Amino acid sequence: MLTKEINPTKAIYAASRDYVHAMEVTGATRQLFVSGTMGLAEDGSAPASLDDQLELIWSNIRCILAEAGMSVSNIVRLTSYLARPEFAEKNQIAREKALNGRAVPTTAIVITPLDPSWLVEIEVVAMS
Repeated sequence: MLTKEINPTKAIYAASRDYVHAMEVTGATRQLFVSGTMGLAEDGSAPASLDDQLELIWSNIRCILAEAGMSVSNIVRLTSYLARPEFAEKNQIAREKALNGRAVPTTAIVITPLDPSWLVEIEVVAMS
């Protein structure tokens, strides 16, 4: 699988360091669409802090990817659902750390979660 960042520089706003406008994927034979994943512990409980939930989310995403024979390097698209706008910066930092600084097309949306203890939810698309 080969990926190519698509970031026009004219007639559109600039992408920031942590995301790209688009990513072209060629040579992929498998696609994995990961449901919105929460920062829940194995027993289904949600820690009270955003930092703890973000740590669990990325652990849960890595677990799902591993089960499919993939890793975070296979992620080509990511959407974050945040319970509050002020969570954006910590979510960005956690995403950059989890992806080892690799930028992918990313969207963050502020929502009302089904359960008020859920502070963030992330869904990804991965390819290999």
